[in-house]
Amino acid sequence: MQHAKRIGRQRKRRAFRVRNKIKRVSTRARLNVFRSLKHFAAQVIDDQSGRTLAAASTLERELKEQIKSGGNKAAAALVGKVIAQRALEKGITEVALDRREYKYHGRIAAMAGAAREAGLQL
Repeated sequence: MQHAKRIGRQRKRRAFRVRNKIKRVSTRARLNVFRSLKHFAAQVIDDQSGRTLAAASTLERELKEQIKSGGNKAAAALVGKVIAQRALEKGITEVALDRREYKYHGRIAAMAGAAREAGLQL
């Protein structure tokens, strides 16, 4: 039980640190990510107006057809590519990666790498 509490505290601290730095320093739009065991989602958010500018998820029909499972690195990379394309269509070229409590590893890194390759500056 103590281990689970410690992990929870670390996650909250990491999320607070990441979000605060982005909001304090950056004037860019925020690329927010969410991952679960089965799915992966990302959205570009403009904090000044409080609006979502672009979004992509493994729950979308056109992405579901292209992937075998929504909870792996290949699916995350596909979401990164799609979110970059949608953001570039709206004229957004620079974003700040808001990884929340997730470490920059695995699916998060795969999504960020694919978004960079597609032309988005993180």
